[in-house]
Amino acid sequence: MIRLTRLNDRPFVLNAEQIKTVEETPDTMVTLLNGDQLVVRETLEEVVRRAIEYGRALRTMQIE
Repeated sequence: MIRLTRLNDRPFVLNAEQIKTVEETPDTMVTLLNGDQLVVRETLEEVVRRAIEYGRALRTMQIE
């Protein structure tokens, strides 16, 4: 899950595994696998960075 911010400054958490595309139009628009679109304050680069960090964290988790 990654934390993002809507244009009205309300934070929310998004399951990064549901992201289909991210584009700047000039606002950053995140399109989900189900077709829903979200506009966020973060830049394209920041959304991608957070999604990559989330994926890395999943792969490095150790199950005890």
